[in-house]
Amino acid sequence: MSTATEKAQFGGFWQRRVVAPIVAQLKQGITPEKIALTLALGAVLGIFPILGSTTILCAAIGIWLKLNQPVIQIVNYFMYPVQIALLLPFYRAGETLFGQPHVPIFSVTELMQRFQSSPTQFLVDYGMVGVYGIVVWALVAPLLLAGLYYGSCPLLRALGRRTR
Repeated sequence: MSTATEKAQFGGFWQRRVVAPIVAQLKQGITPEKIALTLALGAVLGIFPILGSTTILCAAIGIWLKLNQPVIQIVNYFMYPVQIALLLPFYRAGETLFGQPHVPIFSVTELMQRFQSSPTQFLVDYGMVGVYGIVVWALVAPLLLAGLYYGSCPLLRALGRRTR
């Protein structure tokens, strides 16, 4: 497959899955600010450091703020690789912030040994790692949300003017 073909396919995917839904929202009269909020919240909630929770978080916040569910969920799903990449940094930063030793996360053997020796302590230790990660996310999230929102508003306003 040639590079031009790959670019065309990626452009087609990007156009269909990202740009077209946003343009459709603008044509329906949704404000660029509301779309920017939807995109920013989808991205920020999409990196929440607990696997399997972001779809529900995006749905709940989207319903509460009357945001477009398909758009917020698309952004959430696109953030999945970023969420995976940020899990360990969130967890380690949280352990450091709270002055706790790092618990092993990637050693299956050590995870099994810790669980077999004390299932209750295992749940406490790893539950707290999740809490530490959430705290770090909660510290970073408002800054990231503001940056994404205020960074995307001018772009969406310009796109809105082009679509009218």
